[in-house]
Amino acid sequence: MQKNIIVAPVGDNMDALFIGLREFPTEKIILLAPPERMEDADKTVQDLDRFKIPAKIIEIKGNLWEEMFRKVAEIRVVEKDKNILVNTATGDRMTTCAATSAAFVNGIKAFSVDNGMTMLLPVLKFSYYKLLTDKKMEILKTLSKPKCCISLEELSNKTKMSLPLISYHINGNLKSEGLKDMGLVDTNEKKGRIEINLSTLGRMLLRGYVS
Repeated sequence: MQKNIIVAPVGDNMDALFIGLREFPTEKIILLAPPERMEDADKTVQDLDRFKIPAKIIEIKGNLWEEMFRKVAEIRVVEKDKNILVNTATGDRMTTCAATSAAFVNGIKAFSVDNGMTMLLPVLKFSYYKLLTDKKMEILKTLSKPKCCISLEELSNKTKMSLPLISYHINGNLKSEGLKDMGLVDTNEKKGRIEINLSTLGRMLLRGYVS
């Protein structure tokens, strides 16, 4: 039976880690711990040692969401030949959400724990890169540059795309999702203009932390 690499955020519910071990044969555990949770992570490693399960702690510094996406993407690459599972139930509210999203966009299986029972979560079956046309990717790359963009008009000028085409790629239509609906850009009305910025997911995708 193939054993799993279990990835788990360190948070308020570390008991859920051991419930997961009952259901999924485990080769190794990787704990993702914010700085304020390092003591909890160390204690968990000691507890796991009694079960003879090796554990590794990766500290999550800086922006929680960006770092969670980056670390999960790196684990996916390093452990590419292994079966990876993310236990989303161990974290607090923010780390659970970030870990779930990171697993989701990287196509990694994840599970939660409820009332002592494990529950597998749906796996994303598509790649963002396959959904992105060259024009949409060009828009994202343009938005990643400094001081862009205070308006749709400015984005139109910088990409040399017409305003209706820019609006289509940002907002989509009934047949095609736009970058906004895909969660890759955020829009905000400011002084009568629509300001556009890359979302956290958009930045992570450009950096290669999203499948």
